[in-house]
Amino acid sequence: MAEFTPQALDSLRQPLETGEVTVARANAHVRYPARFQLVAAMNPCRCGLGGAGKGACGKAPRCQRDYAGRISGPLFDRIDLTVEVPAVTAADMALPPPAEGTAEAASRVAAAREAQTARTGGINARLEGEALDRFAAPDEAGKALLTRAGEAAGLTARGWTRTLRLARTIADLDGADGIRRTHVAEALLYRRSTVAAQDDFDRRTTVPAF
Repeated sequence: MAEFTPQALDSLRQPLETGEVTVARANAHVRYPARFQLVAAMNPCRCGLGGAGKGACGKAPRCQRDYAGRISGPLFDRIDLTVEVPAVTAADMALPPPAEGTAEAASRVAAAREAQTARTGGINARLEGEALDRFAAPDEAGKALLTRAGEAAGLTARGWTRTLRLARTIADLDGADGIRRTHVAEALLYRRSTVAAQDDFDRRTTVPAF
Protein backbone atom coordinates (compact mmCIF):
# COMPACT_ATOMS: atom_id res chain seq x y z
CA MET A 1 0.00 0.00 0.00
CA ALA A 2 2.78 2.43 0.90
CA GLU A 3 4.28 2.09 -2.59
CA PHE A 4 1.50 4.30 -3.98
CA THR A 5 1.87 8.06 -3.81
CA PRO A 6 0.23 9.85 -0.87
CA GLN A 7 -1.96 11.77 -3.33
CA ALA A 8 -3.27 8.56 -4.90
CA LEU A 9 -3.94 7.03 -1.49
CA ASP A 10 -5.77 10.10 -0.18
CA SER A 11 -8.06 10.03 -3.22
CA LEU A 12 -9.61 6.93 -1.61
CA ARG A 13 -10.87 8.93 1.37
CA GLN A 14 -14.06 10.22 -0.21
CA PRO A 15 -15.37 6.93 -1.65
CA LEU A 16 -14.45 5.09 1.57
CA GLU A 17 -16.52 7.60 3.52
CA THR A 18 -19.50 8.21 1.22
CA GLY A 19 -19.45 5.39 -1.33
CA GLU A 20 -19.33 7.97 -4.12
CA VAL A 21 -16.80 9.80 -6.26
CA THR A 22 -17.46 13.40 -7.29
CA VAL A 23 -15.88 14.68 -10.49
CA ALA A 24 -15.80 18.47 -10.60
CA ARG A 25 -15.60 20.43 -13.83
CA ALA A 26 -16.06 24.09 -14.62
CA ASN A 27 -19.76 23.80 -15.41
CA ALA A 28 -20.84 20.63 -13.63
CA HIS A 29 -20.32 18.24 -10.72
CA VAL A 30 -21.00 14.57 -11.46
CA ARG A 31 -21.31 11.89 -8.79
CA TYR A 32 -20.58 8.23 -9.52
CA PRO A 33 -21.28 5.25 -7.25
CA ALA A 34 -18.01 3.90 -5.83
CA ARG A 35 -18.76 1.69 -2.85
CA PHE A 36 -16.02 -0.91 -2.50
CA GLN A 37 -14.09 -2.96 0.01
CA LEU A 38 -10.47 -1.94 0.48
CA VAL A 39 -8.03 -4.77 1.23
CA ALA A 40 -4.40 -3.69 1.45
CA ALA A 41 -1.06 -4.85 2.82
CA MET A 42 2.32 -3.27 3.41
CA ASN A 43 5.75 -4.18 4.74
CA PRO A 44 6.91 -2.71 8.07
CA CYS A 45 9.43 -0.55 6.19
CA ARG A 46 10.81 -0.11 2.67
CA CYS A 47 13.41 -2.86 3.04
CA GLY A 48 10.74 -5.19 4.42
CA LEU A 49 12.70 -6.26 7.49
CA GLY A 50 11.18 -4.17 10.26
CA GLY A 51 12.83 -3.04 13.46
CA ALA A 52 13.04 -6.19 15.57
CA GLY A 53 14.39 -9.71 15.44
CA LYS A 54 17.07 -11.31 13.30
CA GLY A 55 18.01 -9.26 10.25
CA ALA A 56 16.27 -6.12 11.52
CA CYS A 57 16.39 -2.96 9.44
CA GLY A 58 19.53 -0.96 10.23
CA LYS A 59 17.63 2.30 9.84
CA ALA A 60 14.84 1.46 12.31
CA PRO A 61 12.74 3.11 13.61
CA ARG A 62 13.12 6.07 11.24
CA CYS A 63 12.71 3.86 8.17
CA GLN A 64 9.44 2.50 9.55
CA ARG A 65 8.10 5.94 10.44
CA ASP A 66 8.93 7.37 7.02
CA TYR A 67 7.42 4.41 5.18
CA ALA A 68 4.19 4.30 7.20
CA GLY A 69 4.01 8.10 7.01
CA ARG A 70 3.09 7.85 3.33
CA ILE A 71 -0.39 6.81 4.52
CA SER A 72 -2.17 9.75 6.14
CA GLY A 73 -3.93 9.64 9.48
CA PRO A 74 -7.34 10.45 7.92
CA LEU A 75 -6.99 7.48 5.55
CA PHE A 76 -5.98 5.15 8.38
CA ASP A 77 -9.02 6.45 10.31
CA ARG A 78 -11.27 5.09 7.55
CA ILE A 79 -9.80 1.59 7.74
CA ASP A 80 -11.81 -0.57 10.13
CA LEU A 81 -9.37 -3.46 10.57
CA THR A 82 -5.62 -3.03 10.94
CA VAL A 83 -3.77 -6.25 11.77
CA GLU A 84 -0.04 -6.61 12.31
CA VAL A 85 1.12 -9.95 10.93
CA PRO A 86 4.43 -11.17 12.42
CA ALA A 87 6.90 -13.13 10.35
CA VAL A 88 6.24 -16.87 10.20
CA THR A 89 8.90 -18.90 11.98
CA ALA A 90 9.92 -22.54 11.62
CA ALA A 91 8.17 -23.23 14.94
CA ASP A 92 4.95 -21.76 13.51
CA MET A 93 5.17 -24.05 10.51
CA ALA A 94 5.42 -27.07 12.81
CA LEU A 95 2.19 -26.23 14.65
CA PRO A 96 -0.97 -28.26 13.94
CA PRO A 97 -3.69 -26.60 11.82
CA PRO A 98 -6.21 -24.40 13.68
CA ALA A 99 -9.34 -26.00 15.06
CA GLU A 100 -11.54 -23.80 12.87
CA GLY A 101 -10.87 -24.20 9.17
CA THR A 102 -11.82 -21.98 6.26
CA ALA A 103 -15.13 -23.75 5.63
CA GLU A 104 -16.19 -23.38 9.27
CA ALA A 105 -15.19 -19.72 9.34
CA ALA A 106 -17.07 -19.06 6.09
CA SER A 107 -20.19 -20.66 7.55
CA ARG A 108 -19.97 -18.47 10.64
CA VAL A 109 -19.49 -15.34 8.51
CA ALA A 110 -22.50 -16.26 6.36
CA ALA A 111 -24.64 -16.73 9.48
CA ALA A 112 -23.50 -13.37 10.86
CA ARG A 113 -24.31 -11.62 7.59
CA GLU A 114 -27.75 -13.25 7.51
CA ALA A 115 -28.39 -12.01 11.05
CA GLN A 116 -27.42 -8.47 10.03
CA THR A 117 -29.74 -8.50 7.03
CA ALA A 118 -32.62 -9.85 9.10
CA ARG A 119 -32.08 -7.16 11.73
CA THR A 120 -31.80 -4.03 9.58
CA GLY A 121 -32.19 -5.07 5.95
CA GLY A 122 -28.51 -4.31 5.36
CA ILE A 123 -25.06 -4.87 6.80
CA ASN A 124 -23.44 -3.40 9.89
CA ALA A 125 -21.04 -1.28 7.83
CA ARG A 126 -24.00 0.89 6.78
CA LEU A 127 -25.34 1.52 10.30
CA GLU A 128 -25.61 5.18 11.23
CA GLY A 129 -27.76 7.58 13.23
CA GLU A 130 -30.71 6.07 15.07
CA ALA A 131 -30.04 2.58 13.71
CA LEU A 132 -26.47 2.69 15.05
CA ASP A 133 -27.71 3.79 18.49
CA ARG A 134 -30.35 1.07 18.54
CA PHE A 135 -28.49 -1.95 17.22
CA ALA A 136 -24.83 -1.21 18.04
CA ALA A 137 -25.10 0.06 21.61
CA PRO A 138 -22.74 -1.90 23.91
CA ASP A 139 -23.49 -2.84 27.50
CA GLU A 140 -22.37 -0.50 30.27
CA ALA A 141 -19.00 -2.21 30.70
CA GLY A 142 -18.39 -2.05 26.96
CA LYS A 143 -19.34 1.60 26.75
CA ALA A 144 -17.06 2.45 29.68
CA LEU A 145 -14.16 0.65 27.97
CA LEU A 146 -14.81 2.44 24.67
CA THR A 147 -14.94 5.81 26.43
CA ARG A 148 -11.71 5.16 28.32
CA ALA A 149 -9.92 3.87 25.23
CA GLY A 150 -11.21 6.77 23.15
CA GLU A 151 -9.83 9.31 25.59
CA ALA A 152 -6.48 7.52 25.94
CA ALA A 153 -5.90 6.99 22.23
CA GLY A 154 -7.59 10.10 20.82
CA LEU A 155 -10.32 8.13 19.07
CA THR A 156 -12.09 10.37 16.55
CA ALA A 157 -15.86 10.55 16.07
CA ARG A 158 -15.40 8.51 12.89
CA GLY A 159 -13.29 5.99 14.79
CA TRP A 160 -15.94 5.74 17.52
CA THR A 161 -18.66 4.97 14.97
CA ARG A 162 -16.55 2.45 13.08
CA THR A 163 -15.55 0.72 16.32
CA LEU A 164 -19.21 0.28 17.26
CA ARG A 165 -20.02 -1.16 13.83
CA LEU A 166 -17.12 -3.57 14.09
CA ALA A 167 -18.07 -4.58 17.64
CA ARG A 168 -21.59 -5.34 16.38
CA THR A 169 -20.11 -7.59 13.67
CA ILE A 170 -17.85 -9.36 16.17
CA ALA A 171 -20.88 -9.97 18.39
CA ASP A 172 -22.75 -11.41 15.38
CA LEU A 173 -19.82 -13.73 14.63
CA ASP A 174 -19.95 -14.77 18.27
CA GLY A 175 -23.69 -15.48 17.99
CA ALA A 176 -24.44 -12.91 20.70
CA ASP A 177 -27.58 -10.78 20.78
CA GLY A 178 -25.90 -7.80 22.46
CA ILE A 179 -22.48 -6.17 22.34
CA ARG A 180 -20.43 -7.02 25.39
CA ARG A 181 -17.19 -5.62 26.76
CA THR A 182 -15.11 -8.35 25.12
CA HIS A 183 -16.56 -7.47 21.71
CA VAL A 184 -15.67 -3.79 22.17
CA ALA A 185 -12.17 -4.73 23.36
CA GLU A 186 -11.53 -6.84 20.28
CA ALA A 187 -12.84 -4.12 17.97
CA LEU A 188 -10.51 -1.59 19.61
CA LEU A 189 -7.52 -3.83 18.95
CA TYR A 190 -8.07 -3.34 15.23
CA ARG A 191 -7.96 0.45 15.47
CA ARG A 192 -4.49 1.70 14.54
CA SER A 193 -2.56 3.00 17.59
CA THR A 194 -5.32 1.99 20.00
CA VAL A 195 -3.70 0.07 22.86
CA ALA A 196 -6.03 0.71 25.80
CA ALA A 197 -7.89 -2.54 25.22
CA GLN A 198 -4.79 -4.69 24.77
CA ASP A 199 -4.72 -6.07 28.31
CA ASP A 200 -8.50 -6.38 28.46
CA PHE A 201 -8.83 -8.75 25.52
CA ASP A 202 -8.10 -12.43 25.92
CA ARG A 203 -5.36 -12.96 23.34
CA ARG A 204 -6.10 -16.68 23.19
CA THR A 205 -9.31 -15.95 21.28
CA THR A 206 -9.14 -17.07 17.66
CA VAL A 207 -10.05 -14.26 15.28
CA PRO A 208 -11.22 -15.53 11.88
CA ALA A 209 -9.70 -14.05 8.74
CA PHE A 210 -12.22 -12.76 6.21
